[in-house]
Amino acid sequence: MSKPVLLFGYGNLSRGDDALGPLLLEYVEAHCSLDKIEILSDFQLQIEHALDLENRSLVLFVDASVACVNNFDFTVLEPVRDKSYTTHAMSPAAVLDVYQSIKKQSPPPCFLLSIKADEFELGEGLSANAETNLAEACLFAERLLHNPDVNSWLKLA
Repeated sequence: MSKPVLLFGYGNLSRGDDALGPLLLEYVEAHCSLDKIEILSDFQLQIEHALDLENRSLVLFVDASVACVNNFDFTVLEPVRDKSYTTHAMSPAAVLDVYQSIKKQSPPPCFLLSIKADEFELGEGLSANAETNLAEACLFAERLLHNPDVNSWLKLA
């Protein structure tokens, strides 16, 4: 049986700041109750991940991003058919679109926590900026997950 909240972090621990998503998951595992939260990690989003949205009340995707305006950005996701569904890695919005297409229903409320990243070199650790951004994003995620309510999350997006 699926837990109502899915926390999905993706990225590569061996590629510098790309590790931000999986590292946030490690923080959550150590600091939050997982009674109602399922944690899922992968290198990148794939078409099969659409099925992981089934029977959820809330989904939080977490990823590193060079496009962040702030140290981290928190946004509502909507299904969008973009070109990523035909590529090796998908966007979260494309995963939602696949879910909607195969299940013939709207996906659960989904959000994206993007953490500002700078460096993605193979074999490198986190950059100093990414460490700071991760610490802030971890505290924010902890607040979210202590109150997994869609209306509360919408007010923060």
